Amino acid sequence: MANHASALKRARQDEKLRIQHRSQKSAMRSAIKAVHTAVAVGDKAVANEALKTAISLLDRAGRKHLIHPSQASRRVSRLNTHVKAMA
Repeated sequence: MANHASALKRARQDEKLRIQHRSQKSAMRSAIKAVHTAVAVGDKAVANEALKTAISLLDRAGRKHLIHPSQASRRVSRLNTHVKAMA
């Protein structure tokens, strides 16, 4: 447990960030799942809209280092490949 005022403050800040990051990661995973579901069903219009949302969330997560920027790029690339393969 934290023993100094600065360590207690750091613990409070970390907890706030953990909650924010959890919701952002959850939204990102949901968007990715929406793309996969649309691809599985074969609905190209829905897949393209879901892809647009997922790309936005992934890029943001990469910029904010929620996930590694290279991982964000890789996930975007793979989602794009899945959607383009529907043609």
